[in-house]
Amino acid sequence: MPLATTAGSSTSSRPKLLVAASGTGGHLFPALATVEQLPDYDIEWLGVPDRLETQLVPDRYSLHTIAVTGFQQRLGLGSLKIFSRLVGSILQVRQLLRQGQFQGVFTTGGYIAAPAILAARSLGLPVILHESNLLPGKVTRWLSPFCRAVAIGFTDSAQYLPRAQTVHVGTPVRSQFRSALAESQPLNLPIPDGAPLIVVVGGSQGAVAVNRLVRQCAPAWFDAGIWVVHLTGESDPEAKSLSHPQYLSLPFYGDMAGILQRANLVISRAGAGTLTELAVTQSPAILIPYPYAAEDHQTYNAKAFAQAGAALLFQQNELTADLLQSKVLYLLQSPDVLGQMAEAMGKLAIVDSAEQLADLIQTLIKI
Repeated sequence: MPLATTAGSSTSSRPKLLVAASGTGGHLFPALATVEQLPDYDIEWLGVPDRLETQLVPDRYSLHTIAVTGFQQRLGLGSLKIFSRLVGSILQVRQLLRQGQFQGVFTTGGYIAAPAILAARSLGLPVILHESNLLPGKVTRWLSPFCRAVAIGFTDSAQYLPRAQTVHVGTPVRSQFRSALAESQPLNLPIPDGAPLIVVVGGSQGAVAVNRLVRQCAPAWFDAGIWVVHLTGESDPEAKSLSHPQYLSLPFYGDMAGILQRANLVISRAGAGTLTELAVTQSPAILIPYPYAAEDHQTYNAKAFAQAGAALLFQQNELTADLLQSKVLYLLQSPDVLGQMAEAMGKLAIVDSAEQLADLIQTLIKI
């Protein structure tokens, strides 16, 4: 199957870099933030059809798509099909790298990374891999020895990658977060100045179980004068079930940097990208890891933030509405505790992560 390509290929003589990042914001946003710091490189993108990159990338970079799937299921007949597709995708990427005369590959992990790393390795091209989660994914653990360097978001990730050359750079955040740090902008939401604010973030897909808990707790929070901005995602059938003057329910919100800066407390899943954004905006948090994440990697992320004093960690199956309600009220009535958590969050932030990662790429991938 030939590669599908969106937008034209460049004929520039500048160094050429193939970026393999696909699927979710956790993979795409760090990659986009990094390549924004590489103005002297000719960038092209490798992704998968019908994923988020088809919406975010084509207006900026040429997008090539291949058919490849994940490796989470157990061995069986389906594994043969996955393996066959992987071999085919490696050959496709190898052809792309040769014909495009790329100097190297940058990837943010996930299953798109496998054919990109193996194809580059077969051609002797350098690969820089960025791993944002504390517990590296399977592809990262298996293929990191084939990479010139593995940039990690958490220092503790290095223990899981004993055969890799690791460099701790943090995780790059979207440019809006960097702009918000330089100059805070007013929100276009009717929240009174000084009103205590909880922001609930379920990640790009939302979090129906967390949403339900929040709606059960909300009346007590309203009685205490608290406002709630609830980002429900687009898959919650009960998203419109609660109405109150102090409650704003939205599927998503564009100015995430601004709303996180304004929040007194955030209730969130524990994806690495979200945690990085919380650290940059110094937003105290209650973290509820997604229980079905691959290898429970969100719990590893959340534990690091909880141990640093930046957040409270609760497993979803142990968290009741009464417990969540009381913990939130305690925190919002304890400004000294929130202040300490915010300070701890700030210490976890690496604001220039994108520059550090771009510098690494420029050092290792050049003409």
